[in-house]
This record gives sequence, C-alpha cells and structure tokens, in this order.
Amino acid sequence: MQQVIEVPNTLYLCPVCREPLQLNQSGKNYACQNRHSFDLAKEGYLNLLPVQDKHSKEPGDSKEMMMARRLFLEAGFYEPIAKAVAMMIDANNTKGEGMQFLDLGCGEGYYSRKIACHYKHSEKIALHGIDIAKFAVAAAAKKQPEAQFVVASSNRLPYIDQCFDFILRVFAPSADDELKRVLKASGYLLIVTPGPRHLWQLKKSIYTEVKEHSSESLVLQGFDQLVTQRISYKITPNAQQRMALLQMTPFAWRANASVQQALSAISELEIETDFILTLFAKTVDIETT
Repeated sequence: MQQVIEVPNTLYLCPVCREPLQLNQSGKNYACQNRHSFDLAKEGYLNLLPVQDKHSKEPGDSKEMMMARRLFLEAGFYEPIAKAVAMMIDANNTKGEGMQFLDLGCGEGYYSRKIACHYKHSEKIALHGIDIAKFAVAAAAKKQPEAQFVVASSNRLPYIDQCFDFILRVFAPSADDELKRVLKASGYLLIVTPGPRHLWQLKKSIYTEVKEHSSESLVLQGFDQLVTQRISYKITPNAQQRMALLQMTPFAWRANASVQQALSAISELEIETDFILTLFAKTVDIETT
C-alpha cells in the first residue's frame, strides 16, 4: 500500500497577494486571509493563474499539442530519459527519505508518472506538477490523482519558500531566483536540455542549414553544478509518431504544409535523440561578519 506523504496546508501561495492559501473544511477550496478564493477542479488540480497573468486566452500548449505529446511519449521513445531521471533521484537520496518533488513544466504528467513507476522509494515521495497549460494539467491530474497539480506560471511559482526537496525541469523555462526560493537548502535541481545532436534528422528535413545545440555548460544563478550526464540513442517512430514529435518541438512553426507532407511520406526515418542531464545544488550562502 502506498504511503501518503503529508502535504503542508500552507504549501500554496495566493497568486494575487502572495499570502499562504489554506484548504477549507470541505476540501474543495483554497483561500487566503484576504479572501481570494480558488476552487479545486473536478479533476483535482488547482488553477492559480490569474487572468491578469495570462498573455492569451489559453496559454501554453493547446489541446491538440497536448494530444500529440501524449501520443509520442506513451509510445515509450523517451523512456530511457525517465529511467535516468529516476536513477539520479535514487543516487541523491540514498537514505530513501520522504521528499516533496516538483515537476516543473509538467505538461500532461508523463515524467511524474514515470518517476512514480521507476523511483525506488516512490511510496515516500509527494509528487507535485506545475504547468501553464490548463488542458495538460487537467489530463495529468486525471491520470495521477495522488499527485498535486497546479496551473500557474513557472516564472512566479505559487509555493511557499523552501518547500521542495527536488525539482525536475525537462525542456521548460523558469526563473532562477524562483527555483532557488522554493528549493530547500539541502535540495536538488535536475535540468534536462537538448544535447548537440538532438532530433538531428528531423531538423534536417526542415532547415536548409542545421546547427548543433550549444554544448556549453548550463549556468544558473544561485546554484552549483554537481553532475552532468549525456544520453544519446536512436529512435524510429512511424509517420504518425513523427508528426506528433514535430508538434512537440519549437521548430514545428518552420515546417510548412509541403515539409510536413514530405516528412510524413518517408517510409522509415531513424532519428537521433540527445539529452543532457545536469544536477545542481543550491549555493550555500556564507554569511560574512
């Protein structure tokens, strides 16, 4: 039986006034002392993205993009990365202690679900996910009701200071100062970025001149780099899966109808995947006297 990790009642911050949010007695609503109130959706997630912080009607990935991402990821092409992430968590929590874990830019929760499967001490982990796309978060919450999912901006995290033991960021933007604020002094930050030749063959079908991703070390203000691991392997998705993969990438905007048709018509295309996993610890602030 899975152990339930207690979630502090004051884990969340009000996105309007930044005061702590408290869960009411009904268990269906969060409110702060200034009476700003937020209902839990029927799927179980919490929407903490105020209208004034939206830059479009439905920010983030559309429902169509979310479905494309699910089609590709559920086929198992990124399973080695999910396992590598779980192994890195294991390696840095050797005591198997309980932890508060945040999946930043969680999308529809693929990595959160995989961590629950592959992490050795998954019964001792409290999983949280945050994304700006409501469609994706709703799907994540529906598939993994034991986790805590939130719709919010990663640049203004709706969490109290120093509440997470481990933060995962896979191909997602964030603000360094916010990551440092919500991570415990003894916590870790794991960032997954594209390696130099990530999706090389897919890019070649779109661009006339293809350049490798930068191989420079990732530098984050307020963090010390501990470990870097590169994982590369090849995949052979079918035509439908290739198109779904294309929709997951930033260069999908450059693929016009003719490019997409040509890419879909290829009988078989072997594609390189290339990932860089970088583990960070919070920089220890030394007080001077």
